[in-house]
Amino acid sequence: MKVVLQRVSQASVTVDSKIVADIKQGLLVLVGIEDIDTQDDIDWLVGKIIKMRIFGDENGVMNCSVQDIDGDIIVVSQFTLHASTKKGNRPSYIKASKPEFAIPMYENFVRCLENEFQKKIQTGIFGADMKVSLINDGPVTILIDSKNKE
Repeated sequence: MKVVLQRVSQASVTVDSKIVADIKQGLLVLVGIEDIDTQDDIDWLVGKIIKMRIFGDENGVMNCSVQDIDGDIIVVSQFTLHASTKKGNRPSYIKASKPEFAIPMYENFVRCLENEFQKKIQTGIFGADMKVSLINDGPVTILIDSKNKE
């Protein structure tokens, strides 16, 4: 699994001109799933996301997690995170999971995140044409790959 964490001062997701998710300070999490992903990937990422210290403390130093600041989270499915750009100019999405595998993994990821976070996680709509709006605070953007734990 790959995720992009964006520290936001606000974010929202709109589908068919209707806002389906809307937060103030917190994280916008884009998540890409591939067929080799397992529950271990979910568990590891959930721990990282909840505990990632990318919010400022009283001294403006990034020492606080989204939990520490009582922030919110939006999760959006993003198959294009698995784009291969090795050949030509048209990305290949061969590594991205098909919906029959990706949807249950995505839903499980959101459930696990909610359980660990102890707070409702807002989401986009899997497979929909979503309009994601955000104010990236910092900007702070972190890429995490559960297969490359650096």
